[in-house]
Amino acid sequence: MPKTHFRTCPLCEAMCGLKINHTKDEIISIKGDAADPFSNGHICPKGYALQDIHFDKDRLTHPVMREGANWRIISWETAFSTVARKLVAIQKEHGDNSVGIYWGNPTVHNYGGVLKSSALKKALNTRNNYSATSVDQLPHQFVNFFIYGHNLLFPIPDIDKTDYFLMLGANPAASNGSLMSAGDFSRRMKKLRQRGGTIILIDPRRNETARLVDRHYFIHPATDAFFLIGLLKLIIEKEKINLAQAEKYVKGLEFFHAILDDFGFEELAKITGIPFEEMEQIADDFASAPAAACYGRMGVSTQEFGALTQWLIHVLNIISGNFDQPGGVMFNQPAVEVVRKNTAGHYNRYQSRVRKRAEFCGEFPSATMAEEMLTEGPGQIKAFITNAGNPVLSTPNGSQLEKALTQLEFMVAIDFYINETTANANIILPPHGPLEHDHYDLVFNLFAVRNRAHYSKPLFKPAKNTRSDFQIFSDLATRINKLKGRKSGIFKKTMRVVFPFLESPQFMLDVALRTGPYGAGFNPFAGGLSLRKLKKHPHGIDLGPLQPCMPNRLFTEDKKINLAPEILRNDLPRLKKRIEKSVTKDELVLIGRRDLRSNNSWMHNSLRLVKGKNRCTLLMHPEDAAKRQIEDGQIVRVISRIGEINVAVQISDEMMVGVVCLPHGWGHDRAGIELAVAKQHSGVSVNNLTDDHYLDELSGNAAVNGVPVKVLI
Repeated sequence: MPKTHFRTCPLCEAMCGLKINHTKDEIISIKGDAADPFSNGHICPKGYALQDIHFDKDRLTHPVMREGANWRIISWETAFSTVARKLVAIQKEHGDNSVGIYWGNPTVHNYGGVLKSSALKKALNTRNNYSATSVDQLPHQFVNFFIYGHNLLFPIPDIDKTDYFLMLGANPAASNGSLMSAGDFSRRMKKLRQRGGTIILIDPRRNETARLVDRHYFIHPATDAFFLIGLLKLIIEKEKINLAQAEKYVKGLEFFHAILDDFGFEELAKITGIPFEEMEQIADDFASAPAAACYGRMGVSTQEFGALTQWLIHVLNIISGNFDQPGGVMFNQPAVEVVRKNTAGHYNRYQSRVRKRAEFCGEFPSATMAEEMLTEGPGQIKAFITNAGNPVLSTPNGSQLEKALTQLEFMVAIDFYINETTANANIILPPHGPLEHDHYDLVFNLFAVRNRAHYSKPLFKPAKNTRSDFQIFSDLATRINKLKGRKSGIFKKTMRVVFPFLESPQFMLDVALRTGPYGAGFNPFAGGLSLRKLKKHPHGIDLGPLQPCMPNRLFTEDKKINLAPEILRNDLPRLKKRIEKSVTKDELVLIGRRDLRSNNSWMHNSLRLVKGKNRCTLLMHPEDAAKRQIEDGQIVRVISRIGEINVAVQISDEMMVGVVCLPHGWGHDRAGIELAVAKQHSGVSVNNLTDDHYLDELSGNAAVNGVPVKVLI
């Protein structure tokens, strides 16, 4: 007899509700959950494809060990004991930092993994920690830390109430809102315009979101900071500053009166490609709108001035009176409070061995991973752990990283696919699939445009003798600690034996909900939020709109917003120097692009997501193609400082002249991978072109947008 299951889709940040009709071992249909108060029935192609992961014949369900070019199934006991023994032995011989760790993006979609991953990191005690953060969103967190005192304090655009929405380097029609979780973004944009609001998009490509806006402006890649300086300069010179309630807790505004004189409107218009008259109109409209919000995402984060650009976005929202105000940008209040003093972050407590890059929140830039493996000497990475990641395809200069992985003494991957990265592992530990464990968004609720909470039970019972991420992290951490001679106290041992549920992810989640802002502790009569209550609401619970919360939510010592941190001010001369830089006549500038059917590389093993037209193409403006005598569909060579690829050209006037565009996550033609569908739709890897030495110098984030390239026949 078919049953109905409700859950949150875990495949991107939008957190859309799904309605799944199924039998014991079969999915009949997947639809959007119309009763979900957050997504209101919206679903994208990725939601339909969730079943493809569960039933994928290529998905691993048992640990495997590599023997030459082949893989052999081994027991969990053998896998765990071998991994723990090898890692501890390497650390004993070469030091704790001889083990490196990389956490992929899907890590934060699994609350069990989030809760227990720190135990493994603590057991290993290595400084060589890396994650997808530094190829994606590090500038956001970097700036948050220095302005608000906490790296996870993200001001979220209150798009359901705003009157003027300005987007830079963003494509939420394809991403469903990144670091701005918004189920059914398109519907929200249509409502904004229906109530008389205005939407502006600034991007080198007239992307999918451009169809939803009032005006789109092309901008030269990596010049967004100059555009924002123009807006700030206009608002300040026209005396349109309006701090509203923020005046009581903002410091550093006087700094901007001085530094903006270093930039002239004529040079700002020239370098951005946006005429002064248009810049002036946007500044006037933004400052005079009843409520306005500026939002910048991948295009402005993954460039050489990522941190500066994010900083100026914050300044624009604050000085225009749109900070902590309905319709402006506001802080979310999730049911599980992840913004705490002990998670605030830190900076430059130590540096990387080779390039002397500063750590941020205990991580080094992922662009430095390969050199730490390849450069000999004390502290060299000899062993490596990846979790839910494919950095060979997702980090700059992937070919160099692939070479580095082959030279390791030992590598273990926590993953259920043999992909371009994990194919280099000695042992792979596969966790449960997304339909085999329960789900709660510990992280993405922090970015939601409304406060909400949604718990999903497992749909399918995991197969016998399989393990969850939580169990894998826990077992490895316990064994490593034991081998290192760290012993648990009698009380802790007793509690584990007598009350094993105390260490379950469900118990931890329940405690967090009960002690969170909507909970009522452990009083059974108080009626606050708890896991038990969430289970009674399979469609989720709407916890209301974003609310003003300043200055209580600040983590700075003086409880003030530091509008002009010294570390950000000191990077402005580098921006000023950029005005002198020019692209040679035969060069183009490469940017990335988001596809609605793709988020991470492992989605390319779903036929329903990759079938149809080839989406791994090089977009090029007709003028640039004609100048090089290139025809539509022709295979061309794209060459950068670090490598080259061959790819088909798609001629399109949606591109700005002088700019070409490739999606990320493709390149499934490497030997050794076991992804049957992905192999047949291999595409090429843009990260064979991106440069591991081309970074946002301030934050260390990879600058995968704005890469100089040549395109030849």
